[in-house]
Amino acid sequence: MSSPRKDTLNTRRTMTVGGQEYDYYSLKAAAEKIGDVSRLPYTLKVLLENLLRYEDGDTVKSEDIQALADWQKERRSSHEIAYRPARVLMQDFTGVPAVVDLAAMRAAMADMGGDPKKINPLAQCDLVIDHSVMVDKFASPTAFADNVRLEMERNRERYEFLRWGQSSLDNFSAVPPGTGICHQVNLEYLAKTVWTSEEGGRTVAYPDTCVGTDSHTTMINGLAVLGWGVGGIEAEAAMLGQPVSMLIPEVIGFKLTGKLNEGITATDLVLTVVQMLREKGVVGKFVEFYGSGLDELTLADQATIANMAPEYGATCGFFPISQQTLDYLRFTGRDDNTLALVEAYAKEQGMWRGPGSEDPVFTDTLSLDISTVKPSLAGPKRPQDRVELATAAPAFEKVLEDFGKAGDTAEYPVAGEDYTLTHGDVCIAAITSCTNTSNPDVLVAAGLVAKKANELGMTRKPWVKTSLAPGSQVVTDYLDKAGLTEHLNALGFNLVGYGCTTCIGNSGPLDAPISEAVNKNDLVAVSVLSGNRNFEGRVSQDVKANYLASPPLVVAYAIAGSMKIDITREPLGQDRDGNDVYLKDLWPSNSDVHEAIGLSLTRDMFIERYKDVFTGTPEWQDIPVTEGETYEWNGQSTYVQHPPYFEGMSQSIDKPTDVRGARPLALLGDSITTDHISPAGAIKPDSPAGQYLQDHGVTVADFNSYGSRRGNHEVMMRGTFANIRLRNLMAPGTEGGWTTHQPSGEVMSIYDAAMKYRDADTPLVVVGGKEYGTGSSRDWAAKGTNLLGVKAVIVESFERIHRSNLVGMGVLPLQFKDGDSRESLGLVGTEIFDITGIDAGLIPRQDLKVTITYADGSQKDITVQSRLDTANEVTYFENGGILHYVLRRLAA
Repeated sequence: MSSPRKDTLNTRRTMTVGGQEYDYYSLKAAAEKIGDVSRLPYTLKVLLENLLRYEDGDTVKSEDIQALADWQKERRSSHEIAYRPARVLMQDFTGVPAVVDLAAMRAAMADMGGDPKKINPLAQCDLVIDHSVMVDKFASPTAFADNVRLEMERNRERYEFLRWGQSSLDNFSAVPPGTGICHQVNLEYLAKTVWTSEEGGRTVAYPDTCVGTDSHTTMINGLAVLGWGVGGIEAEAAMLGQPVSMLIPEVIGFKLTGKLNEGITATDLVLTVVQMLREKGVVGKFVEFYGSGLDELTLADQATIANMAPEYGATCGFFPISQQTLDYLRFTGRDDNTLALVEAYAKEQGMWRGPGSEDPVFTDTLSLDISTVKPSLAGPKRPQDRVELATAAPAFEKVLEDFGKAGDTAEYPVAGEDYTLTHGDVCIAAITSCTNTSNPDVLVAAGLVAKKANELGMTRKPWVKTSLAPGSQVVTDYLDKAGLTEHLNALGFNLVGYGCTTCIGNSGPLDAPISEAVNKNDLVAVSVLSGNRNFEGRVSQDVKANYLASPPLVVAYAIAGSMKIDITREPLGQDRDGNDVYLKDLWPSNSDVHEAIGLSLTRDMFIERYKDVFTGTPEWQDIPVTEGETYEWNGQSTYVQHPPYFEGMSQSIDKPTDVRGARPLALLGDSITTDHISPAGAIKPDSPAGQYLQDHGVTVADFNSYGSRRGNHEVMMRGTFANIRLRNLMAPGTEGGWTTHQPSGEVMSIYDAAMKYRDADTPLVVVGGKEYGTGSSRDWAAKGTNLLGVKAVIVESFERIHRSNLVGMGVLPLQFKDGDSRESLGLVGTEIFDITGIDAGLIPRQDLKVTITYADGSQKDITVQSRLDTANEVTYFENGGILHYVLRRLAA
């Protein structure tokens, strides 16, 4: 969909590696024309190469290339560029709706008289089915087999649809369930660090880059692959050849020095990094790590830090190509040709970090001596809220105070059990994907803690739901070989599945008597998980306080059973002889961990596990495959339905107009996450989505989750703003998806109110505070907003991905100015909003006028900034969304 390439700077060169010729676009040759780029941040060198390779005089012009070199003058830029990643990575929660959209676009193309086969990924797209396994069964030798069976039963309709995509779409592959999480499959198998493709009989080499429909796509930055999370909408556009439109970013350099002390984990380090970068403020910026401390980190450590870029708010958290990169590629089974090309290409292009390398120049920097890192947790509801382990127990008293439970030490019976529950009891302890399960150090450490505890006759507390969900089958291979699996099993950490479980809300139900005791007595129950997300209502509807921790600490808290115990000073429990056992008695030394890894983890494990990665189990292979260019929609399916986005669409554009007479659907506070807007977890029976499913013959036991039903817009629009912890200030005293309809004053579900407004042709707005849309790259948070009839979202600040997704769905993102906010304007939800200035035509980041009419008839005019940040985004919005724009171009 772009013009022929120009290469006006004449930068195409040839190198020979291992007897094979590769063409490449030389940064050294470009520097002769645009100026020295040797000290550009590594990430910007990747973007520069991308512009050189795709220069066409249309989407990429010579001035765009010069602007990247000129970035060094101010170390920031307002210049917009068009970036084309090499490939797209998807997980199934976000991947299924993306494939649904492609199927709907094929149907729309046919309706418009075009060729449906034009709707096809042009870039390689890999979908890894990793988000659908739930922890129904646990602490049992058959837990894995039972959970896989339930997964296949629940998700058969979705998997049949994905099999259609696999057979009908070009450049599209699906990694079957039970293989691992997308990020670890990417790290261990899919990524190459330097990518190649065939063009006109020549092999072209260039940096491996990707975008992914999961915010933690950034994990691959640890392998020097520039990648980040985008919404499914933006990923689909990238698949279809549409560039990612972006401003040349600021790049923050994070200098690491020193070495981790004895007993300190990569998780402790990353939680410290998250806290520091959140305080620094890096939303929408690139972060690049440098300094001598990188030489003291394993590549798995680097991947752990890169994984949590969304938690520190950055677009990416990048580590340059180094000897560690080559060593990891070799150890995980990549071939010699790949290794030779990566080294030769990186050194030729100035993308290699090694002895004597000059530090890049950065927009700003910060530094950390990693020898100062202390054992840490993060919680109870945000990843950046780090708590030192030594202060976690007293800090929990403040958490209880915040929940209105200060000083409440009452103990409550559990039906049929001989124990009681109280505030602070750990009900979930999960070693879960994806931050840590790429890292053998912390997983082996967890196994060694379990081994010592088991040998002393200790086990988990009976109220703790334990689980082990590795990101790769290789993990269980080396835990088996190290002799640690039996000890993890003895403490209840049996394998439950290979996939994203507790972190995404797939923690499964607590045992009924425990759930009943927690809810009946309004207990502040706790989860401790080795993941990256601990937002309210996400992990479990029964658990209010959630803490991120390293895998060995997860095991320790399962043994202790309570967040009120100071596990740095108090005993975790007693051995079989009644002697107190402390954390220091169980914690392995660094040498113990490294010795166990050295004896158990081999290159052959990776080669064996990935040799048939796309084949899947016999159950997967037995799923019937539907043929055809367009999908035969099943009107009875409750998982996959034909979405309405393209109904009645024509080749011509209806330009957007001013919004008049809009009512607020929700007034929300700060740090509203995409999980608040579009939850992924359990569906409540009495919710609009639950009622819909029951009306369509689905029993409560078969509800599955919101995440698994993202292919059905009827479920998902009913689930928009349905998080059980959402607090809509328009419905004071409520928690969950409630609002007050105006002008009737009736309190009802947000979905029901939206339908009443739709019947009355009343447009809607949503008003929020700071960091609106933080969290996962969840396109349904924008799709659901659109389908409820919301025309604009007006907030104090946006997180990057959600703002982009709103634009992609034709919802106008507006930002308060001049100190205005919901509070300063005295908004209560009875107001009427008029947004003017749209009719006159839009330009990026322009000011618009909003007139607020209060219930007493008084009016106030305010100025807001349109967060259509680039010319491309204006075009997308004018088309009604990015997919509408792409479809019109393809049809033309």
